Amino acid sequence: MIQIKRVYEKASKQDGHRVLVDRLWPRGIKKEALDYNDWKKELAPSNEIRKKFNHDPLKWEEFKKDFLKELRKKTLTPFIEELLQIAKKKNLTLLYSAKDEEHNNAVVLKEFLEKKF
Repeated sequence: MIQIKRVYEKASKQDGHRVLVDRLWPRGIKKEALDYNDWKKELAPSNEIRKKFNHDPLKWEEFKKDFLKELRKKTLTPFIEELLQIAKKKNLTLLYSAKDEEHNNAVVLKEFLEKKF
């Protein structure tokens, strides 16, 4: 199972393997304080796409289209495959820091992974 969760929410046993998927480290959290297994900043949107989106829900469809195009790049295939292999064995939780729970990169990445699962 693949799920998403804000980094500010408490970790649980049901999370399984916890992977941070933001390009930038979350504000207000020390690295040693976050319960996570891995940080895949390679699977975060590029700075260009991230800044263009600027967490504006009106730009959501364009952001989604641009980010999906990035996720299809051959250079990201090993990272995608790694997450898919983990998800086949145990729960995979994609961690993100955005306030908007419906319009963020983890939502798009989850959807992308589930289509390949």
